[in-house]
Amino acid sequence: MPSNLSSEFPRNTPLAVDYQTSTPCLGRVLQAMEPYWEKNWNNPSNRNTHSGLKAAAAISLARDQLALLLKVKSERIIFTSGATESNNLALLGHARAKAKDNQSPGHLITVSTEHSAVLNPLMQLQREGFRVTQLQPDKDGLIDKEAVARAIKKDTFMISIMMANNEIGVLQPISEIAGLCKDKNIAFHSDAAQAFGYIPFKPDSLGIDFVSLSGHKIYGPKGIGVLVISPTFPIQPLQWGGNQEMGLRPGSLAVPLIIGMAKAAEIMTQELIERNKRLLILRNKLLEQLQMNIPNLIINGSLKKRLVHNLNITIPDVNGIRLHRALKSLISCSSGSACSNGKPSHVLKALGRSKQEAEASIRLSLGRKTSENDIDQISLGIIKTVKNLKN
Repeated sequence: MPSNLSSEFPRNTPLAVDYQTSTPCLGRVLQAMEPYWEKNWNNPSNRNTHSGLKAAAAISLARDQLALLLKVKSERIIFTSGATESNNLALLGHARAKAKDNQSPGHLITVSTEHSAVLNPLMQLQREGFRVTQLQPDKDGLIDKEAVARAIKKDTFMISIMMANNEIGVLQPISEIAGLCKDKNIAFHSDAAQAFGYIPFKPDSLGIDFVSLSGHKIYGPKGIGVLVISPTFPIQPLQWGGNQEMGLRPGSLAVPLIIGMAKAAEIMTQELIERNKRLLILRNKLLEQLQMNIPNLIINGSLKKRLVHNLNITIPDVNGIRLHRALKSLISCSSGSACSNGKPSHVLKALGRSKQEAEASIRLSLGRKTSENDIDQISLGIIKTVKNLKN
């Protein structure tokens, strides 16, 4: 065991190492939101009141700020309740609009390691008569552009591939796949909830038509997200009742949450380079300590093409249920997506892991406040737990 690790685990446990599930709201974000809970509380659609006008102006500014960060036009920013709703609106909304134009359902392509917020809407489209191809990634979790090209049919009209995987953190070759889509006039959607704020991200320069984003993944509030819509591909609303958000997402806008997401996005973008340098050093230190003390440790997904704050590992010859039960009081981590309801990760199984291996896997994701001392203590907790279970 590394000599710089203390023999006892600190009392202020469990230590958070699960920042891909969600993130705490930043103080500066809370401050930006505060006036719109009580002072400027009115409905932004009500332009007859001073507080309503203030709220409407604040939303307009937040939309412009996000558009500037993403380098898209403001009218392409549609506020939603989160990335899940954005995915549904993009996939179902465009598919149904396209089927109406063509008088028949067509074909979509995705990857088997996508989040359920993409896979489940596609299952619904299958029930409506659409055909869906789920491509299997390589062993490193990456999808090959040629595999996508081979899957394209005459009636393929949409491809959906996430920018950064929520479990293994791998970064897909989005711009290459987008080039295929552009050549064949196929709409390209990407769930970028795990990417935005963590890597330089400009949808148009990457060639993405529809983009889904989430507030609570970037140290903003829960319950707010964005769908960047396409200026060329049609989309239908999933709900009716008002003309908000260009008629695509009716209902009174959540003003404080919108303000909070814009502020969080601004902060995360400003800090990106320095934060990533620090997190990469910490992530590599964590991996080094674990590899030195746990024989045959398996890294899930490409280590080179990966988010710097993500590490997903499998610990062979350990009972996964006992592993996570023992770690629960020491570190806050997970074995997969927060939406998996405890089932073995479909992402890890797609990489060739057995059910037992998937259960004995840990997703470790570092955050803004993760310190070097935290890394030492997290390593210690995992190493001691594994040795105790093996003995």
